Amino acid sequence: MADLVRLAQIIEPEARALGFELVRVKMVASEAGEGGQALQVMAEDPATGQLVLDQCAALSRRISDRLDALEDEGEVLVEGAYHLEVSSPGIDRPLTRAKDFSQWVGHEAKIALAEKVDGHRNLRGPLAGFEGGKALIDDRKAGRVAVPLEAIHSAKLVLTDELIAATRPLDASGADEIEEIPQDESKEKADD
Repeated sequence: MADLVRLAQIIEPEARALGFELVRVKMVASEAGEGGQALQVMAEDPATGQLVLDQCAALSRRISDRLDALEDEGEVLVEGAYHLEVSSPGIDRPLTRAKDFSQWVGHEAKIALAEKVDGHRNLRGPLAGFEGGKALIDDRKAGRVAVPLEAIHSAKLVLTDELIAATRPLDASGADEIEEIPQDESKEKADD
């Protein structure tokens, strides 16, 4: 078992030192190697809302070095073997912070609750903001529901055309350069 609160306290300054914001720290089943567990760290560059591969690698190195140093001092943060996975939150990102619910107002989200709120355990609909310590969602069935952050088991944006349009690419260089292959050449290449 891992103390996720303690891990977040350790990892957040490492992310901040690189100019990133920590989105989530979570233990998940590992998809690498022999299975086991993975320490999943999601962070974002505030300028883009994402991380590119080099940024993930830099943050992974910082976290690894810090965790190794603490383990050398005798502090066991994760019991047993684990993999460290550092990633960007992606387009259909998890919603973990108050600012996430405000930043993505109008976009569709799914919220699973740890306990029922107003008789509901699952909510889906456009986000309506964050007020008084509560995430607001216009649920398709229940209407406007105010959910305390501590009652949320998981929340994420739903991948829609509107969300894709609102998410700017990190690097669009070359996107306007299309290489045209004359029809005869493309047929020859397909026949090869």
